[in-house]
Formats: sequence, C-alpha cells, structure tokens
Amino acid sequence: MSWDWDVVADVVASICLIGGALLALAAGVGVLRFPDLLSRMHAGTKPQVLGLILVLIGLSLRLRSGGAVWALVLVALFQMLTAPVAAHLVGRAGYRTGKVRRDLLVVDELTEAQDEATARGTEPEDAPESSSR
Repeated sequence: MSWDWDVVADVVASICLIGGALLALAAGVGVLRFPDLLSRMHAGTKPQVLGLILVLIGLSLRLRSGGAVWALVLVALFQMLTAPVAAHLVGRAGYRTGKVRRDLLVVDELTEAQDEATARGTEPEDAPESSSR
C-alpha cells in the first residue's frame, strides 16, 4: 500500500486538530475547576496557546495554500506574543487587588518590592535627591 502525501497530511492534520481541541477543552475545564486566580490564569494561557497552535498547524496542513498558511503563522505569532503579556497583567492586577491567595505562594518577591516602593513614596528623606540646575 502506497501512502500519498495528501493522505499523510490529512491524517496529521486531523491529529493536530483533535489534539488542539482537547487542549482547549482542558484549558476551559481548568479555568472552571481550579481554586485560585493564578492557577486559573495558568490553565487559561498555557494549554490554550498550545491548543491554538496545534489547530493552526492542522489547518495549514489541511488548506495547503501559501496565503492561508502565512495568515495562520501570523495568528500564531500574535497569540504567542500577546497571551503571556495579558496573563502577566491579569496576574499583577489580581495580586494588587488582593485576589491572589498569598498562603499558596512559595516565594513572594512582589510584596517586598511593593513595600519598598511604598516606603520610598511616603518617606521623602529616603527618596533620591534630584539635582537642581
């Protein structure tokens, strides 16, 4: 039995599409089931991005046209650039508003940095002196 390139590409595309859909499902279940903000944020970004990339790979293998593949590459690139930044901002905003359970954190460097910044902002003698010209 001889395998044609189209058959192999279709099989790999279907595997990628199913894998991406399962990862997106796992991300949704994790967002609903995890107990705190940071766990939910992790569940919403990591498998979701990988699932989307698998779906895009499956689509590019199925479509096989140059323009569509380049558009899918751009979608994957923008997703990989924006998802970590958005997750970081959501986590930081949640931390600052008290939505993060601090008892679950192993290392908490942000509290120390916030305390130092607050101390510098409220005590003018600790602030660096500006040179007057």
